[in-house]
Parts: sequence; structure tokens; C-alpha cells
Amino acid sequence: MKKEEVQEIFLKILREEEDVSVGVAAIKTLLTVIENYKVATVRELDLNLQLAVDAMRHCDQPVTAISSGCELFMRFITFAKLDVKSFEECEQIMLQRGRVFLDTLLEARGKVAKEALPFISDGCKILTHSRSRVVLAAMLEAVKANKRFQVFVTSSCPDNSGERMHKELVAAGIEATLILDSALGYIMEQVDIVMIGAEGVTESGGIINKIGTYCLAMSALELKKPVYVLTESFKFSRIYPLNQQDLPNEFKYLSSVIASGDLSKQHPMVDYTPPSYITLLFTDLGILTPSAVSDELIKLYL
Repeated sequence: MKKEEVQEIFLKILREEEDVSVGVAAIKTLLTVIENYKVATVRELDLNLQLAVDAMRHCDQPVTAISSGCELFMRFITFAKLDVKSFEECEQIMLQRGRVFLDTLLEARGKVAKEALPFISDGCKILTHSRSRVVLAAMLEAVKANKRFQVFVTSSCPDNSGERMHKELVAAGIEATLILDSALGYIMEQVDIVMIGAEGVTESGGIINKIGTYCLAMSALELKKPVYVLTESFKFSRIYPLNQQDLPNEFKYLSSVIASGDLSKQHPMVDYTPPSYITLLFTDLGILTPSAVSDELIKLYL
């Protein structure tokens, strides 16, 4: 198996499945590797999967969800090693468990949206940052429940992903306003809640998300606005950053940027928001306080 082959599978999934997240695409890629690249031993299979994960980390895609999702996937399927004696049986159980894991991921977004629904009230004003598929799903769920609300969306430089979020909200009949990133302090006093997604959730209950999230959370805390994070549990990651510099470079920059050398003049893609700025996390495991994340991580890795 070659690195380039894995990257092509991964990028093809991202191209063809418009609404798939990077983390889910990574899991689908690992399943394809197990199905299509036949080996004779568990050790060879492990090496193939590790090579595949490393290949995806170098595809110029956000690494945070790839890292946490693949780690959980590997943990989940490799319990099979202890259950059977023949490798063929082991491989089949791994595939079966992998598909169960993927199905669970695909259902997670809908579960999170339902958990958040009671917190979107009629007439409320919501501030969100960048584009989050799970936040969009929650808002669409609220529309189905005949709730009327207004959304402010940051344009989210440098890729302006908030513009796409704004278009999707307007297309769904939601009153939405696109604002400058620098206007969030001005808008904050008008909103009732802040609702954001996450690329990763740290062991402390803090989040790794699109650059600018930390500023937004600080502004919300100052004006006493609740900050709700909507995220799937496969984004829970066993890292414990204390500040922005603690985040691994591969989380903050694309692989092509890292390969170019000097990062001192590069802008990071994400920042770290400590748990003290977060009110609640809405997940497929239920509604959690930031302090409860470490307990859930222990359960996931038991």
C-alpha cells in the first residue's frame, strides 16, 4: 500500500461527498484500507492503518478531527485482537466493528442537533462563527420545530467559510446576517446565545476551533452571554494544552505550510478556547459541562 493511494481515497471521499466532515472521511478511508488491502497478520494490518493515518495527516486538510477520530476508531476495532485466534476472523470482526463505529458517527450530528433544540427559543438571537455542519443541523432542526430566530455569522477569515454558512441559513429561510470578524464585540451585546462547533475537544473540556473562536468566547464571557459548543464525541482528543503555544503545529497549520519552513510569520488555522469560557457542550453522549469531558474520555478509552 502506497501513501499516495491512501491520500487519493481520502481526497476522493471529500470531493464526492459534499457534506462529509474530515473526521468521517478519515474513518471511511481506514475502512477502505481494511477491505481492499489484504494482509496476512494483525501486525501488517496495524502498520497499514498507521501508514494510512499518517498519509491523511499530510493531505493539507485540518488534522484535529483526523487525529481524534482515527485514534478512537483504532481503539474501538482492535479489541477484536483479543477475541479470536485466526486472523481471518479477526479481520472480519474489525470490519464489522468499523462499520458500527462509522454508523454511530453518521448518526451523531442528528443527536447533537436534537440535544440543542430546547436551547433555541422563539425570537432569540444567535451568534455563530465560521461554518459548522452540526450547528447548521441544529438550526435546521429548530426551523422544523417552527421556531423563529435570528443568526449572526462571522465571515471567518482567511477562508471566509462563514459566507457559505450564511448562504445555507438564508436558503433554509432563516434570518441571517453576515458580519465582519472584527464586529463580533459590537454584535455581542445584541445576541442571546453563542452557538459554535469544534474541530476538537481537549481533555480539559476546552475546544480547538477555527481561528477567532477564542476572541469570540472572551467577548461573550465579558458580556455574560452563554457559549454553547455543538460537537460529536469522536472529536474528543487526549491532549491537554495550557495555552495557544501548547497546540501541536500540525493542528494549527496545513502540512504544506509546515513543510515550507518558518512558521513565525504564518497565521494559524485554529486556536484553543479554555474550558472556563464554555458554558455547555452538546454532544451525542448528552449535554456535558466542560469538566465532564475527561470522564467521558476515560469511558471511551476503557
